[in-house]
Amino acid sequence: MPVCSIHCGRNAVLKRPKTGDALCKECFFEAFESEIHFTITRAKLFKPNSTVAIAASGGKDSTVLAYVMKMLNEKYNYKLKLFLLSIDEGITGYRDDSLNTVKQNRDDYEMPLKILSYKDLYGWTMDEIVAEIGRKNNCTFCGVFRRQALDRGAHLLKVDCLATGHNADDIAETVLMNILRGDVARLNRCTSIVTDNGDGIPRVKPLKYTYEKEIVMYAYFKKLVYFSTECVFAPNAYRGHARMLLKDMEKIDPSVIMKIIQSGETLKVKSTAKLPTLMNCTRCGYISSQETCKACVLLEGLNKGLPKLGIGKSSKVKKALDDIQQNDSLCCSARGNSNVNNIKDLKDKKCLCLGSQNVLSVQIDEISLEKLTVE
Repeated sequence: MPVCSIHCGRNAVLKRPKTGDALCKECFFEAFESEIHFTITRAKLFKPNSTVAIAASGGKDSTVLAYVMKMLNEKYNYKLKLFLLSIDEGITGYRDDSLNTVKQNRDDYEMPLKILSYKDLYGWTMDEIVAEIGRKNNCTFCGVFRRQALDRGAHLLKVDCLATGHNADDIAETVLMNILRGDVARLNRCTSIVTDNGDGIPRVKPLKYTYEKEIVMYAYFKKLVYFSTECVFAPNAYRGHARMLLKDMEKIDPSVIMKIIQSGETLKVKSTAKLPTLMNCTRCGYISSQETCKACVLLEGLNKGLPKLGIGKSSKVKKALDDIQQNDSLCCSARGNSNVNNIKDLKDKKCLCLGSQNVLSVQIDEISLEKLTVE
């Protein structure tokens, strides 16, 4: 058995994916924790006496983040008040089980826990949304709703910042995704260790330079309790393709993860490039790059029986919303019985103004979302 590379005299039990060093458990713990502490202090992520909400899902990343944050807070006297903030998306057999892990973390780490649900915030669970939209674009809904739910939870707790468990692999995957999509706006900010949506509560990523494999090793050797089952709807996510590409490249060169992040950090967007301007949503007041935020658009589609309304280009979505508002201004009863029976674009059998319950339903594929007319 090889000897620890730090020359501590102990036998090595693992090889660090990030550096290739053979280390014993104790030296690995020290290196892992010290690197996160260095990331926090160099980027000045936290101010003394701040209140920090840790986005907790029960998975390895958030569990390790909560454990390390508590340990570093005590070891280096950050003087932080830590909370756990968890979102219940309403996914049977996945989130209900992982929330039990979050509650265990709450007890183990002695941190207050706040749980917000999609059902309470939006009136829908992910199970209900998937039943409407299918499994192709469900991650779009979940991602948009989850980001907004975390921000709303942070405001509810009145914290100074929100710490998320995004690791180096996650960020490298996001860089690849934004390149493949040609999304200049997101590519410009996806590697930032601190992001601010303009609502006054920044998001920070203490695990930005931490490899996913090392997070798993740390949780394993520390015997931390975490939930390891993948979301039942995740296999169809677009991110999965970027993850497979990254893993294939990592087999050739383990340092490719850091190289992709560094490339993203050094990218500069031309001054002539058109970037979105942040504003407040005219409906809910949430920060958005459009007059109506993505969450409100998606909810409008769900509530009107048009679940695919928010999927696609923003220009088409805006036109669709304008058409809906125009239709809503006319009561269905004023259109005559014959016209009411022809309104077949409502899968949940509700009319556009929610006044009729006896409307025929059709499949969403028969609807032109651009014109909002039955083909």
